[in-house]
Amino acid sequence: MMDQHMLRMLDWALEEDLGRGDCTSNSSVPATLSHEGFILAKEAGVVAGIEVAREVFKRVDPEVVFEAKVADGAAVEVGDVVIRIQGNARSILGSERLALNFMQRMSGVATTTRQAMAVLAGTPTRVLDTRKTTPGLRAFEKWGVRLGGGVNHRMGLYDMILIKDNHVDYAGSMAAALAGVQAYFEGGEPRVPVVVEVRSMFELNEALAACEAEGLKLERLLLDNFSPAQVKEAVAHVAGRLPLEASGGIDLSNLRAYGEAGVDFVSMGALTHSVKSLDLSLKTQPTLG
Repeated sequence: MMDQHMLRMLDWALEEDLGRGDCTSNSSVPATLSHEGFILAKEAGVVAGIEVAREVFKRVDPEVVFEAKVADGAAVEVGDVVIRIQGNARSILGSERLALNFMQRMSGVATTTRQAMAVLAGTPTRVLDTRKTTPGLRAFEKWGVRLGGGVNHRMGLYDMILIKDNHVDYAGSMAAALAGVQAYFEGGEPRVPVVVEVRSMFELNEALAACEAEGLKLERLLLDNFSPAQVKEAVAHVAGRLPLEASGGIDLSNLRAYGEAGVDFVSMGALTHSVKSLDLSLKTQPTLG
């Protein structure tokens, strides 16, 4: 389901692309021509963004018939028909690129996330995304993560307190930073989840002690740039007292080692900041070629 922010982004994107009209289609395609169009997979992957594409076509022309052949989150192979469209040819052409742009980006995110989950199969570890997203497209990219089987981290700076190294350095110490968090809540601010990043076992113990002293409940600890061996040590030390998240320098090549270390979550900026879009194309016939 798209919220008002996402719908506003669609309207902005349509204005950016269509402007005063598709002069190519309006000049070369008969105004009353009705035709079919098919969105096809040109490579294997996980489809995401079907509902976004539906909304794009609807906003351009409510009379266009949009028929999804697979569901969001479905795996597709080369040549699979993902969507069938029937309606005014000019409307189809005017919607095509924007619908594909959203779908290709979201499907690339979903595909990469699904690959990460496959690497972690048999371990207790779940994949988290980050705030390393395309400006304006965060909600869409995080939707792609969910469709790929991952878990969303915070949506923004407003819905979680995440104490990182710079916060500790500016506050003067871990204890001072966490005392500030407790005072923030006691001052009447909404209670949101609290996560603390630690750079060493020393900071891990410091964070646990400071939270106990302040009576502050943590959502989890974030292990920053810990090796798999260090993560395993931290997992044994914390012994289930609270969830642990590993982050920093983790990709598909070393992900399995972190899962086998027993960490609860791994956050990966690569799910969104450098993902390859899935190759999809709109054709007038339901076959590639």
